[in-house]
Amino acid sequence: MQSSVGARAFQNARLQKKLRKQADAVMSLAVEALRQGRFAEAETLCRGIVEEVPDHFHATHLLGLRAYEGGRLEEAQRLFERAVALDPRSPDAHGNLGAVYFDLQKFQDARAWQEKAIALKPNCPITLTNLGNTLLNVGLGEQAIGLHERAIGLRPDYADAFCNRGMAELLIGRSERAKESFDRALSFQPRHAEAIAGKGMVCIELRHYEEAEAALAAGLAIKPGSPRILAQRGRLNFDLHRLEQAAADFDAALAQSPRLELALRGKAQVNLLLGNTTQAIAAVKILLEDNPRSDYAIVLLGACYANQGDVATALEHLDAALEISPDYVDAIARKIFILDYLPEADFAVQQAARKSWWDAIGARLPQRTLRPRELDPDRRIVVGYVASEFRNHSAAFALLPVLRHHDHARFEIVCYSCWPLQDEITERFKPLADVWVDAAQLSDDELLDRIQADKIDILIDVSGHTAGNRLPVFARKPAPIQVTGFGHATGTGLQTMDYVLADPIFIPHSARHLLVEKVHDLPCLITIDPILDVPPSELPMLRNGHVTFGVFNRIYKISDEAIRVWSKVMREAAGSKIIIKHGLLDDPLLRDGLIARFVAQGIAEENITCLGSTTRHEHLLAFAQVDISLDTFPQNGGISTWESLYAGVPVVAKLGNGSSSRAGGSIVAAVGLDDWVAEDDDGYAAIACKYAAQPAHLATLRAELPARIAASPAGNVELYTREVEAAYRRFWQDHCAGASEGGEVASQS
Repeated sequence: MQSSVGARAFQNARLQKKLRKQADAVMSLAVEALRQGRFAEAETLCRGIVEEVPDHFHATHLLGLRAYEGGRLEEAQRLFERAVALDPRSPDAHGNLGAVYFDLQKFQDARAWQEKAIALKPNCPITLTNLGNTLLNVGLGEQAIGLHERAIGLRPDYADAFCNRGMAELLIGRSERAKESFDRALSFQPRHAEAIAGKGMVCIELRHYEEAEAALAAGLAIKPGSPRILAQRGRLNFDLHRLEQAAADFDAALAQSPRLELALRGKAQVNLLLGNTTQAIAAVKILLEDNPRSDYAIVLLGACYANQGDVATALEHLDAALEISPDYVDAIARKIFILDYLPEADFAVQQAARKSWWDAIGARLPQRTLRPRELDPDRRIVVGYVASEFRNHSAAFALLPVLRHHDHARFEIVCYSCWPLQDEITERFKPLADVWVDAAQLSDDELLDRIQADKIDILIDVSGHTAGNRLPVFARKPAPIQVTGFGHATGTGLQTMDYVLADPIFIPHSARHLLVEKVHDLPCLITIDPILDVPPSELPMLRNGHVTFGVFNRIYKISDEAIRVWSKVMREAAGSKIIIKHGLLDDPLLRDGLIARFVAQGIAEENITCLGSTTRHEHLLAFAQVDISLDTFPQNGGISTWESLYAGVPVVAKLGNGSSSRAGGSIVAAVGLDDWVAEDDDGYAAIACKYAAQPAHLATLRAELPARIAASPAGNVELYTREVEAAYRRFWQDHCAGASEGGEVASQS
């Protein structure tokens, strides 16, 4: 019996040896077929081998390579794991399994397998640079660069390693060094699509958008349909605010690589701006499935909640992202912006958030050396306005009348336009400047150079902490006097900002010690030109028999507290209705969510009208349907408040805890309607109910308001501009006096 068993074992062993010998011979044929590009034949041969010899390492490994190259990542993962089990000493199997995990965006798993591969074969350039790419994706940029340089040391003409080093340098902010790395890659491989695209990415960082577009187009010509290059083109289109084109690029990238991070991130960002909140949330959820600790995905989810008016949840997500990455610029900037919408966020909270931007970003930027200039307190002052709002934007309407009425004999006006798109409003601004600079395609260093070459005496920030701002430029102090105002004039937190333009209501004296800027008071924080193209309208209440309230403001300014107070007013004002107008109300998710919040307060849906995006003229005409406007809080309206007043529609306002919650009260009081400004919720509701019962008074006020505004110091735009210019002159005189006392020598150049 035992001898029979032994004989069978011997026969089996001989059979296995014969099969393996045959398999090795077939494997040689498969390798040759692979070399000659007969990929299907090579796969067929290898599949036959593993059917006969399941533990054949080389056939299993080659099948894994073919699955990987064909984009069948799950199959490749299974085959490489099998190959590693068959030969635990194979560095290639370990490295290739790491590459699969990298493409699956499981970066910690990729790192583990690639490190094992390097332990088995320390001097493999391919595995070293692949591990560098993985480390970059887990936030270890310096280590990544070190690995790419090890690979280059082993293989000095390795284009991929130079390209990968460039990517790492770019992502840690070394744009010029990144460009050098991409150029080195191209010197060895001129048609290296990723290196060409990498140069495009450098151009995006430097705001050289035309060069970026050309580079990405060249990369796509070499690698048509490359999802990574498509995603970069989407990013370029997003930065240029070509949102529809950006969305198409991100979708095209995701069609080929459904979990590509950059494309998912871009899809979420573009859909947030397009008002497709549901699609934005779907993209963010995929990002969080792949990486629950993704700081930017958590921030984007917070932005989705902010779009829906859920400010508290939005802030929770931003704080969670900042716990992961305390210096994450986008999270800090969004938190500054969103805190203005939180009722309990007072001046101290708001300014602390702005200080965090300075500590994390501004304080780390090297300041410019200021050149000597003529210190004549009475000479013509060179004023530079830095804005992304020289376009159809609410802040533009506050800035236009000032630029239109500047005294060019006493002030030279230079406008630095930082938004990539121009429109009919831009064309209205251009003739108002002595010098117009298209700064959208200037890097920060280039803009700094231009500001200093223009010998700007007073540099005005219009954007504050809003989209398109150039605060990193102001942090480096290219001008002797720096001022923020007209746009997001709630203070910047920058130690290099000297003044903020406001008024005593917007920033009361009791809070001014919390700002780093010195507050200078104007008749009102902003003004606008008289609105002359909208005809007077009859009070709607007289024909409707009921009061109609209006909220023509951004819907994410509409807090639960405001809805509660408005609903109380509507219940007390029998038969009353409300019209809410904003472009995002074209989004069904946001519109239905907003209506549901009113219904939850007992307001019937038929008493709520939602209006979406229109032209500005149509927007202004819609005030003819409104008797009384209700200011949003805690984030108030600005230009929308002025528009309502010019339409003859008074605005109920309430003073809150921070500057953003006092803008409405500032404007309303500035035109003499102090009795329309409340101190608290009960006072707000009382004012609305009181005047809702006085149609005769409302009708009189409707007819008189435009003239009253024009006669006020806040509404008389010529007088207002003289006040602005007086402020600039005072700032310059004080600077000259201080510079003389400090021993600065005046230059006559």
